[in-house]
Amino acid sequence: MISDIPTVGSLGLETAVLTISMPPLTPLIAESTSWAGWLEPTGTVLAAIMLVLLCMIAWAGNLIALPGNWAAVLILLGYAFVGPEAGNASIGYLPVVAAFCFAALGEAFEFIAAALGAQKAGASRKATLLAMVGSMAGAIFGAIVGLPVPIVGQVLAAILFGGLGATLGAMLGEWSNGSSWRESLPIGHAAFWGRTIGTLGKVAAGAVIVVIAMISVAV
Repeated sequence: MISDIPTVGSLGLETAVLTISMPPLTPLIAESTSWAGWLEPTGTVLAAIMLVLLCMIAWAGNLIALPGNWAAVLILLGYAFVGPEAGNASIGYLPVVAAFCFAALGEAFEFIAAALGAQKAGASRKATLLAMVGSMAGAIFGAIVGLPVPIVGQVLAAILFGGLGATLGAMLGEWSNGSSWRESLPIGHAAFWGRTIGTLGKVAAGAVIVVIAMISVAV
């Protein structure tokens, strides 16, 4: 029975064998920590870049008569709610409020410009509706075709063709109500400038929202 009790020498030998067979855990833990440390800032940077890109895509929606500024506000709100809570890439709700104010300002400017132009020319309700439809169709066509101008060709084409579409829509609406083409021409002219000036104001407000997004994740 005494011979069954392990001796000190055998215990030391078994411990040495286990020490040699088991890999050290410290390098593995350090490597895992370094990988997590690399992943966290990279993921944060990617999230910030994605935020700015989505806001720019939403801003481009203004050119084809879509509520791009409001989409950008919702994107900022979602990022503030589920995005990083600390660090440069985190944003509070103050940028969201500022973006909301500029979105409302852009909508008000567009509405006032379009309404004043149509009312001044005496456009009918049908002409106003067709002007909106023509404006959207013309802006989409212009964004696809573009102009031979570097970088901003699609933007300028969307604004220009949007105004032309509004002109044709308003003139078609007045012509279907019994007015001649000559009589509907001033209404089409007013629709063109109302749409163009309103879009420029809305696009400018959207550009400010994009700048707000960029500053919020960079500071």
